[in-house]
Amino acid sequence: MTEVSVRPIAGHVGAEIAGLSLNTLDDAGFATVRDALFAHGVVFFRDQDLSHEGHIALAERFGTIDVNRFFTPVATHPQIAEVRTEAHHAQVIGGTWHTDHSYDPAPAMCSILVARELPPFGGDTLFASQTAAYEHLSDGLKTTLEGLNAWHSDASFSEGIKDERLSDEGVSQPVLHPVVIHHPQTGQKALYVNGDFTTHFEGWSRAESQPLLDYLYDYCTQPAFACRFRWEPGSVAIWDNRLVQHYAVADYQGSRRLMHRVTVEGQVLGGVTA
Repeated sequence: MTEVSVRPIAGHVGAEIAGLSLNTLDDAGFATVRDALFAHGVVFFRDQDLSHEGHIALAERFGTIDVNRFFTPVATHPQIAEVRTEAHHAQVIGGTWHTDHSYDPAPAMCSILVARELPPFGGDTLFASQTAAYEHLSDGLKTTLEGLNAWHSDASFSEGIKDERLSDEGVSQPVLHPVVIHHPQTGQKALYVNGDFTTHFEGWSRAESQPLLDYLYDYCTQPAFACRFRWEPGSVAIWDNRLVQHYAVADYQGSRRLMHRVTVEGQVLGGVTA
């Protein structure tokens, strides 16, 4: 029997799990994955041969699949979104620090990304721990932020990439989330603002909000809180959108990169209370 191991890859975020097949995951194996995900924010797997059906089944172990309304789906499996960059594309999808689905009233729980076609070099993904970011704030700033909510909007989809990969037809009303959340399963405190979808603080103007938001965006994605994952054929990443932000590195222009993503529904996020 292959021994299962969970190996942290950075000080605050990320772990690589070996000894499990995601296509044939039993209850004990899934418990290992789930616990490691909550402990490390993002978990990585190598040498998987995850089928479309296995990808969907794995996501459904975590909860109900949230079909993203902006991404082009895989034709035969509409629950799976294509995250695709062609050689002629000038921009990559996800090429800024962000949190998936923070623009939804009940933001996504986790995202599961599978490497399908990789460039000859580059195309890594970075992840940053928002629990570590919160923990290292000064007591004064913690007190200030714990009393704030912030607005999130998906309008950036209509302002950003303009090609066949993304649709802006689903742009919806802004939603309000606490700036500091309690993780629904573990109770961990985490910062919950991101540069793609957060627009301003509740009760503040955008001009008033921007200096503090800009500080937080830089602060919470600093290298000390982050890890970098180099994709290989057969690689899979699962991340908890309540615990981390992520960033797709755009350093492979002229090459094709195709990833498949399934996102799992989350729940309304609660803030910190006294």
